[in-house]
Amino acid sequence: MASYKCFDCEKEVKSDYIRKKIRCPYCGSKILYKVRSAHKILKAE
Repeated sequence: MASYKCFDCEKEVKSDYIRKKIRCPYCGSKILYKVRSAHKILKAE
C-alpha cells in the first residue's frame, strides 16, 4: 500500500482516502506527495 504525505501539515494520508478525494483530511490541502524510501549506494571493493 502506497503512503502519501501532505505538503502543508506533513501528516501521512492513506491511499484508501486518496481514491475518494484528493485532499488532506487534516488540513484540506490539495498538495500531496508520495513518500519514497532512501536509497543507499554501495561501492564494490
